[in-house]
Amino acid sequence: AQQSTVKRIYPKQEQKSENRSERRKAERKQRQSEKFIQAEIDSINYANALQALENLDFVLEADQLVFKRGMSVFVSTTTNFISVQNDKAVVQIAPFNAGGGPNGVGLASNIQIKTDKRGTSYFSMSVMGKGISATVSITLPKGTDQASVTVNPNFHSNRITLNGTLMPAEKSRVFQGITF
Repeated sequence: AQQSTVKRIYPKQEQKSENRSERRKAERKQRQSEKFIQAEIDSINYANALQALENLDFVLEADQLVFKRGMSVFVSTTTNFISVQNDKAVVQIAPFNAGGGPNGVGLASNIQIKTDKRGTSYFSMSVMGKGISATVSITLPKGTDQASVTVNPNFHSNRITLNGTLMPAEKSRVFQGITF
């Protein structure tokens, strides 16, 4: 007693379309999981950055400088930074110097942090000391550690904006150059 079996044979065109749709579903699922993982990482980095701001123990490593009239330049994160540890602030901007540039070291005062209804945090302070007298304002959007810092000097109008990553000081890898 032999059983008969029926096997469906698909033409190559149908085989390709089935494989293509399965492949697309798998790729879509992969992208969704990557987005979810990236969102979790961003959330953790944001929490660390916000905690560092509140603890006055942070470094913003700038990878882009935007000058007063809108011209921007990409720079090294190790030599362009703003750091605060307790009441000591260092502002180092070296757009064309790879070996670390002159910096301003001073005491931070009038420190304020505000959060708006959307979760964006605004941190401001005055820095006075050797080589610097300026107001420093940091904007940290909710959900990311990418921040923007505007340095407004008190004695001239050469405002500069630094865009980069805000992190706790112990995770930073900056090189501090000479002090005025």
